[in-house]
Order: sequence, then C-alpha cells, then structure tokens
Amino acid sequence: MPIELKMPALSPTMEEGTLAKWLVKEGDTVASGDILAEIETDKATMEFEAVDEGTVAKILVPEGSEGVKVGAPIAILAGEGEDASAAASAAPKADTAAPAPPTAAGEPKADATPKAPPPQAPVETPPAPAQPAAPPRADGDRVKASPLARKLAQAQNIDLASLQGSGPGGRIVRADVDAATGRAPASAPAAQATAPIGGGHAILPGPMEQAIPHEAVKLSNIRKTIARRLTESKQQIPHIYLTVDIQLDALLKLRGELNAGLESRGVKLSVNDLLIKALAQALIEVPDCNVSFAGDQLFKYSRADISVAVSIPAGLITPIIVGAETKSVSAISTEMKDLAGLARDGKLQPQQYQGGTASLSNMGMYGIKQFEAVINPPQGMIMAIGAGEKRPYVVNDSLQIATVMSATGSFDHRAIDGADGAKLMQAFKRLVEQPLGMLA
Repeated sequence: MPIELKMPALSPTMEEGTLAKWLVKEGDTVASGDILAEIETDKATMEFEAVDEGTVAKILVPEGSEGVKVGAPIAILAGEGEDASAAASAAPKADTAAPAPPTAAGEPKADATPKAPPPQAPVETPPAPAQPAAPPRADGDRVKASPLARKLAQAQNIDLASLQGSGPGGRIVRADVDAATGRAPASAPAAQATAPIGGGHAILPGPMEQAIPHEAVKLSNIRKTIARRLTESKQQIPHIYLTVDIQLDALLKLRGELNAGLESRGVKLSVNDLLIKALAQALIEVPDCNVSFAGDQLFKYSRADISVAVSIPAGLITPIIVGAETKSVSAISTEMKDLAGLARDGKLQPQQYQGGTASLSNMGMYGIKQFEAVINPPQGMIMAIGAGEKRPYVVNDSLQIATVMSATGSFDHRAIDGADGAKLMQAFKRLVEQPLGMLA
C-alpha cells in the first residue's frame, strides 16, 4: 500500500515550513534513516529522514515551496514489491496536497482552464475637474519644490520650471513629477500626502523605492520568527534594566592560567565561557531571578540552562548550555564551540535551542560598550555584555587603570522585582571579579 510522506512538525512551535531541497528524486529507492529532504522551520534548516523503506513514487511538493502546512502530504512512497507507477496514480489530488508556490497575479494554475472574464458594461468617465491655476511663486524665479520632487525631476531630466505645483503655495511635489512622466502617483493624493504638520513641515508622500537604489530581500522563516517574537517581547513584557561596571583583571588572569594548563587538551577558554558559568552560578544563588512568567503562574527553575546568542547569516539563534552551573568551564567551552558550529550550519536540533531559563548576549567583540538586550520569551531575564576596556577605576581606595566592562540585565518586571534583579547583578559582579568562587 502506498505510504504518504507528510510535512513533519520539526519543532513544537512549527505550523508550516519551507521545503528547501529534495535530496531524492522520483524512482529512487530509500531505506529507513535515509535523508529525504531539507526543511526550513521557524528556527533552523533541518533534515527529514525516511522512516519506512520503499521507492519514491511521486513528489507532490516541489522544492522551494513555502508555507507548507504541517501534516500536508509532500510525497508518495511505494512499499517493497509495489509498483511505483500504480502508487503514483494513487497520489492525492492537487486540492488535498500542500499548496504550490503562488503564481503571478492573474495567471491561471497549470491544471486550470482559463475562463474568459464576464463582459463589462461600459462606464462613462466624468470629465476631470479643471485644475486651478497655481498661485504665483513667492520667490521670484526660484522654483518651489520638495527635495524628493527635485531628485526625481533631475533623474528624469525634467525642467521643474515647466511644471505647475499642486502642493501648498504652489510647491511642486512628487505627484506633479509623476504626472509629467505619465505615471500614476505612487502614494496618496498629493494634497493629502503633503498636508503640513507641526512647524509647517510636509510629510514625504509614500516610500522612496523609486528614488533610492535598493534590493528587496525575502525574509527567511528564522527572520520572520525573530521579528514576531521580539515584537511580542517589547509589547507584552515590561522590561527593567540594571547596569553594573565589573573589573575583569582577575578573570583575565585566571583565564590565562587555565588556558596554559588546558593547552595539552586542545581547549582554549574564551571570556564568554567564564561569563556563562558566572551567570549560571548567580541564578542558582538568586533563585528569584531564575523564573519565567506564565499568566497566573510563576515557574521557578532549579537548574540554570543558559541560552547564548549566536549570530548566523539567517539571523540570531540561541543554543543552550544545559545545567551550566554544574559544568566545568572547559566542558562549557567545548560544548559552546560545537553548538555554535551547528548553529552556523543550520543543523541544531530543537532540543538544542528551545527552552533555557535565561540568556546571555555578548557584543563586546564588536567594541560595544553597553546595550540593553530584549528578553527572549518566555524567559525572565537576559544579560547583555559590553566590551572590556581600560578605564580609570577605584581599586583599594585609589584611582588606578583597570580593565572594566559594563553588564546590563534586562528583567521581566512581571516576574522579577527590581531588588531581586539587583541581587543577581551583585552576585554576577562578585563572581566575575572573584572568579575562583565559581570554580570551587
């Protein structure tokens, strides 16, 4: 009996996906465990494995198709000893298969018979009202025109002096230039689009696609998810921000000593590895910050799973160091390098990036001194790390030069009070400035 292969749910939040690439073709024989396709989810590009053995009888959804719903048939597999052509003929009809990529506006589907449009009754077009003459220009020979109109006229080699302005005071606006070139205005009517606001300034009519060279880049599923989730975060979560300055000299000295001892094992610790450990330990010391808000409930976690922001070409993803408070810094370093590599290759599994009790985002390598990160819901906090730099700093009641960084915690004020957030920042600062305490 033919086997229907359906779009799998590769993550708990996945409702639809993009069938990025087929790795088999019709007529290929597959075995259990073979990779059939690459599917782009809302988080990453993942491989779709075969569960059954058989022959690919028919591919229902071509590669590159977007918005394929979870559970929609994407291919037909003929079982062992079954005729592949017979299995292909039993494929579901087009209206039950996953939606094909959209056609151009007005273009009929391949299997549809184009129908002639119904006859339209003639419509009389009333004569256009006469345009009132533009008021005389107040500036003598100087032509009054908006900056955008001047730019468009220059690009089209149009003499502004030959145009009548429809804007306030006879000012030439974009609609006048468009009319001179035979194009319909790209925005609302000029009188409305250039209505003066406070101070007499005018609103430029519509986007400036035609005036500025540009490229329209299609959003990936990952970028769409980032946009949606971070918008929800800023709209729904009342953020509170707390910043501390932290002296790094003791941590840098310890890191150098540890790296010397780990050299034979091929392990090289980064400052970020030690900060992950410090944040995890601080969350265990201040459990009121290791929480998440869930409507009428508050989840309190007994383990610190740290989501670490990693930049990849498609956007941002946060692989997780599970139970970071119990792991050695060398184990955290090795695991973080492996997870970052998988993230950049789009090969992270859902359990490697979904969850986490708090996040850490480090932009110090870009020279960013201080920033406020957006909370990654449903987590209750995120730590933003700035660059370590030489600064005048009071050490033992005397002004000295020290390596100092700024760290800013963003807290969900529905779940975490300011005083508890301050306690976490104190604990984090102490652990970084006295790093032997987090290694004991």
